[in-house]
Amino acid sequence: MMEELLNKPYWVIDFLPRQVPAKGGGQFFAVEEYYLRSPLRRGFAEILLKLNCYYDIEVCEPETEKWQKNPPPEALFSWIADNEKDLCVLLPAENALITANRDDLYMTVYAPSEELLQLLRSLAAASGLFLWQPPREE
Repeated sequence: MMEELLNKPYWVIDFLPRQVPAKGGGQFFAVEEYYLRSPLRRGFAEILLKLNCYYDIEVCEPETEKWQKNPPPEALFSWIADNEKDLCVLLPAENALITANRDDLYMTVYAPSEELLQLLRSLAAASGLFLWQPPREE
């Protein structure tokens, strides 16, 4: 099921409002490195915790694929905010998947419904983050 969801259309919850162009100016990597060491990742953890108020979630590390239903909030927060683990978060009621990698400042949302997108948009904004859809690759 997870493999199937990874091939569906996806959205990104990011610290920036759109993708940085490959040949753009600026110092994206230096800024990204700075934010990886800052409290910014707490916003991603808060989104998942608040989302868990609306939906049951199942969480696993991609390498193990051992799913844990509705993990304790303090554990989920630590895994994300403290860059402890790469995670896959399944929302069975929505048939959607969220991935979060410890070395990235974004989460990817696969196969979200319009209702889930509206909720995620509000939760992201409340955490100072953005929800956007990358251009489709042809």
